[in-house]
Amino acid sequence: MAVSTSQHALISIKPRCASSFGYDKKSANVRFVSATNCCPTSRKLGLVYASNSQSSVIEPTQLPSNPESGSTPKKSSESALILIRHGESLWNEKNLFTGCVDVPLTPKGVNEAIEAGKRICNIPVDVIYTSSLIRAQMTAMLAMMQHRRKKVPIIVHNESERAHQWSQVYSEETKKQSIPVITAWQLNERMYGELQGLNKQETADLFGKDQVHEWRRSYDIPPPNGESLEMCAERAVSYFKDQIIPQLVAGKHVMIAAHGNSLRSIIMHLDKLTSQEVISLELSTGIPMLYIFKEGKFIRRGSPAGPSEAGVYAYTKNLAKYRQKLDGMV
Repeated sequence: MAVSTSQHALISIKPRCASSFGYDKKSANVRFVSATNCCPTSRKLGLVYASNSQSSVIEPTQLPSNPESGSTPKKSSESALILIRHGESLWNEKNLFTGCVDVPLTPKGVNEAIEAGKRICNIPVDVIYTSSLIRAQMTAMLAMMQHRRKKVPIIVHNESERAHQWSQVYSEETKKQSIPVITAWQLNERMYGELQGLNKQETADLFGKDQVHEWRRSYDIPPPNGESLEMCAERAVSYFKDQIIPQLVAGKHVMIAAHGNSLRSIIMHLDKLTSQEVISLELSTGIPMLYIFKEGKFIRRGSPAGPSEAGVYAYTKNLAKYRQKLDGMV
C-alpha cells in the first residue's frame, strides 16, 4: 500500500578534517555534522536535531521526492520495521490505568522484553525509536541486548545543549558498534487523564461498565481530561511519517518500542484500518511484529518466530542473507 511522507531537505557541506557540533539557540535545535578527514569532495550529511518536545537522529538520508520537482529518491530494496509493545509494567500487574505515568517493568515484563529480543535477534536494526517512558525504554534496551550483532543501544540526549555535548562519543569505531536510541513523547501511551492511577475494575464499578468501555475502546471519545485514541493517533502517526518513514526510505532498519495505543495508531496507518477496526485491535505485551518496507509499501509479516525456527528467516531473501552473515561472524 502506498504511504505518504513529509518533505525534508538534505544538508550538503564542504569537507572538513574533523567532526563538529552546532546549537541553534533561537530554534533550540542541536546539529551534529560529521565529516571525513580532508575528503576531496563534498558529501551529504545528516542532522541530529531536537527540542523540548522531541528528538531525532537522521543519518545520511535520501528522502522522498517532491512530485512537482520531478526528482525521484533512490530507494533501498527493502527495510525492516519492528514494532514491540513494552513488557508488562507494575501497573499492568496491578490492573491500574497507566497512561503517561512513568512506571517500570515487572520481572515478567523484563522476561517478555528478553524473549522479544530473542525473536528479532537475526533481524537487522540500525536505529531504535521509543517513547519517553521508562517501560518502553527498558523493553528496547533489553531486547537489543539479545541481538546477535551485539551492538550497544545508546540513548541520544538532545534535550539541552549540555546534555548533547556531554553525551558525545568520540571514537568512530565505538560509534560503528552502537545503535542510536531516539526517545519521543509523541510515541507515549495515550494519556488517560483523570483515570490514571485508578483500578480498572473499581472504576467500572463506580462509573458503570459501559461508560468505562466507551472511554477505553471508542475511537474519538476521551476519558475526563484525557486523550481519545484519535488524539493519540494524530501525534503518533504524524511523528511516524515525519521522522521514521524517511529512515526506512533511506534503507535503514528500524525498531519501535512503544505502547498499546501509540502502536495501534501506527498499525492503523500501515494496514489502513478503519476507526471501527482499530478499536478491536489488541497487542500483547512483549510480542514483536515485523513489517517489510519495499517500493513504498508496508508488507506485514506477523510476529517473528523464535530464534531456532528457520521460517522467520525465509520471510525475505535479504533477511535470510543477513542471518547467513551473522552465522559467518560467529
